[in-house]
Amino acid sequence: MQRARLSVCFWLAVAIGCLLAAGPARAEKRVALVIGNSAYQNIARLDNPRNDAKLMAETLQGLGFQLIGNGPQIDLDKAGFDGALQKFGNAVVGADVALFYYAGHGVQVGGRNFLVPVGANPTKEADVYLQMVDTSVVLSQMDGAGTKLNIVVLDACRNNPFGGRGLRATGGGLAQMQAPEGTLISYATQPGNVAQDGDGANSPYSRALATTIRKPGLGLFEAFNEVGLEVKKATGGEQQPWVSSSPISGAFYFASPPATGVAMQPAPLIDEVQKDFDIAQKIDSREIWEAFLQNHPSGMLASVARTRLDQAKKRELALAVPSQPAPPPPLAPGGLSGNWSGTYYYASGKKQQPVQFVFTFSQTGCSGRSEEPNTFGDRTAPKLFANLSCSVTSLSPGQLITIVKTYDGTGGVSHSVLYTGTVSPDLHTIYGRWAIKNVRGDFIMSR
Repeated sequence: MQRARLSVCFWLAVAIGCLLAAGPARAEKRVALVIGNSAYQNIARLDNPRNDAKLMAETLQGLGFQLIGNGPQIDLDKAGFDGALQKFGNAVVGADVALFYYAGHGVQVGGRNFLVPVGANPTKEADVYLQMVDTSVVLSQMDGAGTKLNIVVLDACRNNPFGGRGLRATGGGLAQMQAPEGTLISYATQPGNVAQDGDGANSPYSRALATTIRKPGLGLFEAFNEVGLEVKKATGGEQQPWVSSSPISGAFYFASPPATGVAMQPAPLIDEVQKDFDIAQKIDSREIWEAFLQNHPSGMLASVARTRLDQAKKRELALAVPSQPAPPPPLAPGGLSGNWSGTYYYASGKKQQPVQFVFTFSQTGCSGRSEEPNTFGDRTAPKLFANLSCSVTSLSPGQLITIVKTYDGTGGVSHSVLYTGTVSPDLHTIYGRWAIKNVRGDFIMSR
């Protein structure tokens, strides 16, 4: 009886030890939003994003991620996309790891990346801001949530489907983004290049990603490096995934850590490569990045260092350009003052044509005047004028701003219109909705 009791205790201890060894990788709160858009209504459909999203959702659920909507979000229109992002932003508050995965069409316009809902049908550049999802909005949903690690995966670098529509798309593929603190961004291929949809049921990138992150013992950077090697091999070198990352504290394993490792705990000793990278990032000069790459020519941080080196060289080149006559003093960063040119559109179903307008705000930024063609007043005046007041005097990326336009009686028009819009990341564009009683529509204005 005593021997049997000892045997039971021994195997119980072994079982508890195994659970403790495997536990840390799954102890964190992990939240993921997985989107796959295939059934586009106005452009070429894609075969694989739907399948890729299902594969990734199944894989991530098996690795302990809680999925928004309890599964992959398939064929989302703009409203569905925005709703899913809002739920994602709420769910990641207090989480340890947040992951966003998107497969489908993506385009870059004016150096910014946009993900394409299934109903998008832009005919001009201004439509992009209203009909598509800026990747900066995705990043903003994770910013400030208190997560230890944010991962953004974009299998969206296919050919620009809107070529020939007058959009300022800079060729195929996506533009490189700077990863915020604690964030890794993985592209299916290099910035500006085009990824393959694949001949099978899944794209080469998503297939390699789903397979690799299931492997135990692979750290975050090791996993994405192995994905890159696998995709390069599978495509004969035509497609090379790319990673943009800021320094990330601690260790993370999608599956389980090595036998002696512990996931997502701050490392007591930072390795020499990370130390050198942190120093180079503080100095941020051409010489320091060249020295870093001479000592550490390979690895994920080397890829980031090459990007920083290119940026440092461009800064030096800009300083070396002969001085030109001084331009007029620019507007203060973040200020609302100055001239804004815009267009407002009537709701679908209305027969009215879009109307061009100009908003001019004073130096204080909280008041101003507007001017537009007379399209609905009496014909005694060719133009309509209005007074402006607004809810803020300075701007910040993603900020919501309210502007009240009150016509001054010219042309017999004296009512007020409420404009509610969102400020773009570069502070040069505001876009959103206008309303007066039961009439509504969209607007966009830039400076």
